[in-house]
Amino acid sequence: MQINIDQTHWYDRIWAALIFFTRLPFWRLHQPPQECYATVVEHWPLAGWFTGGAMAATLYFGSWYLPYSIAVLLAIVVRLLITGALHEDGLADFLDGFGGGGSDRSRILSIMKDSHIGTYGVIGLILYELLLAAALLAMPVELAALTILAADPYSKMVTSQLVTMMPYARNEAEAKNRTVYRKMSWQAGVSLAIQGLLPMGLYLWYTGMRWDLIIFIPALVMYGLYMLIWRKIHGYTGDCCGAVCLLVELTVYLVVCTQ
Repeated sequence: MQINIDQTHWYDRIWAALIFFTRLPFWRLHQPPQECYATVVEHWPLAGWFTGGAMAATLYFGSWYLPYSIAVLLAIVVRLLITGALHEDGLADFLDGFGGGGSDRSRILSIMKDSHIGTYGVIGLILYELLLAAALLAMPVELAALTILAADPYSKMVTSQLVTMMPYARNEAEAKNRTVYRKMSWQAGVSLAIQGLLPMGLYLWYTGMRWDLIIFIPALVMYGLYMLIWRKIHGYTGDCCGAVCLLVELTVYLVVCTQ
């Protein structure tokens, strides 16, 4: 029997988000109704508390015993393992589709759905990981760890707006995960803002960083990518969300490096 999403419990929706966005064995503890997976983006920043926390802890405590450069690389590896490279897969597909599909909407969507990685995806992933590692290495270890804790949830909160700003580019049957995110209610939007802005607010208060640059420049990057996505395919996909999330997060690190 199909359940209305609004009839599901809030904790089921959180469980669904943690199961969907990580490879941690949350599913062994609880199996939420399938309908809850349409709401996972509403708790995406909360999953970022886990992934960002694990990455920051690996970097910070790893630097006690290992050279800082190795601690940075291990932190990146830990997040890749926890997420199953979910967002990196999206970034690679996004770059292949938008790089090789030209202005043909159907071709772009077809390339993004193809599981094989192309030249644009390979080069893009290499450059992304190099920039990520270089940005973290450019910061003192404590600042880098704190920035990760703030940037991960914040980038997911900003990227989640794509779901509200445009429709899904495919139909549910064509979706890779057979899931189409629902439009967010104002209550979900408030919850999402708290999840993403609370860590960022504490970070800005503690570090004294320029809040205008760190808040608005990544948001401008998201808007620019939104305009590109809308012009090319008139809707979002899961790959688009993963790619935008990583690029917005990377922007946070690059902005911090300039201060």
